[in-house]
Amino acid sequence: MQKTVIVINGAGGVGKDTLCRMAENHYAVKNISSIDPIKAIAAETGWRGEKTDKARKFLADLKQLTIAYNDYPLNWLKEQYELFLQSEYDILFVHIREPKEIAKFVDAIPGRVLTLLVRGGKNFVASRGGKQYGNAADDEVEQYTYDYYFLNDHPLAETDALFHTFLKEMLAE
Repeated sequence: MQKTVIVINGAGGVGKDTLCRMAENHYAVKNISSIDPIKAIAAETGWRGEKTDKARKFLADLKQLTIAYNDYPLNWLKEQYELFLQSEYDILFVHIREPKEIAKFVDAIPGRVLTLLVRGGKNFVASRGGKQYGNAADDEVEQYTYDYYFLNDHPLAETDALFHTFLKEMLAE
């Protein structure tokens, strides 16, 4: 299998991590996020992993500061990509929220990079859809033209097979 990088995005709580874990049932998968190194910095300042709107904004703002200073998130992702190339993994899922950062990453990586937006179904839209968080990382996920879109609207018991079929088709192209 050809090594493939998939930038995965979607609104908070739409099931991105769950889908990545399901992919592990069928492929050798590594799952990282451009916010991972920022969370390490945030932890040093007192952030304890909470997912409140205030904490989400703090992480998004901190990420923007590191981007402006030395593009730390992109440099970290490029290092992770190089490690992926030397690893036994087939798929590298990279979570990037901001459209401008997705474009920078896609341009910076010489290998195969696909982009995927996960959307929630009717129940997700009714309960959470359209929520504004007050930061670009969460509020602008739809502002990018993705290669693929996955509607995560089936019961969990059916989703593994559906996502596996979807991934097989993605990877075959």
